[in-house]
Amino acid sequence: MTEKEYNKCVDLYADNLFRFIVKNLEHTEDARDVVQNAFEILWKHCNDVPFEKAKSYLFTVAYHNMIDHVRKVKRITLVDQFREETKISEQRVHNAKNVLEKALNRLTEVQRSLILLKDYEGYSYEEISSIMHLNPSQVKVYLHRARIHLKNYLVKMENVI
Repeated sequence: MTEKEYNKCVDLYADNLFRFIVKNLEHTEDARDVVQNAFEILWKHCNDVPFEKAKSYLFTVAYHNMIDHVRKVKRITLVDQFREETKISEQRVHNAKNVLEKALNRLTEVQRSLILLKDYEGYSYEEISSIMHLNPSQVKVYLHRARIHLKNYLVKMENVI
C-alpha cells in the first residue's frame, strides 16, 4: 500500500471505524485511542496489507484493540457491589435512543459488535466474519441470537417505559 492509498484509507474509513468503536466503548477518548492505534498498526504493516483489504484489516485490528481495552478497564475498575439499583418502574425513558442503548448494553461484546457491524454499519456476513474471525454461519447464528435477546428485552413494557 502506498502513502497515498493509506491517506485514502484514513479519509474513507476513519469515521465509520470511530462510530463502531465509540458505540461499543461509549467513551470518546478511549475510542479515539483505539482508532488511532488501528491506523498506526496499518501504517506499520502497509507493505503487507493490500489497499483492497485495508478496511477489513482496520476493523479487525480495531475490534481486537477494543476487546483488549475493555479487558484492561475491567481489571482496573472496582465494581461497587452494594450500590442500590433503581427500580425500572421508577425510571422514565422518553428517548428511544436510550432504550436501544440499554438493550445493546445487555448483550455480550460479541453480540453487540455483530449487531453494530451488520445493522448499523451495513457490513455483509463475509466481511463481519473476517473482521471478527468467525465463519459466516457462526456470524448468522450469533447475530440471530443477539436479535432475539434484543427483541425479548424491547417487548417488555417495563423496559421501555
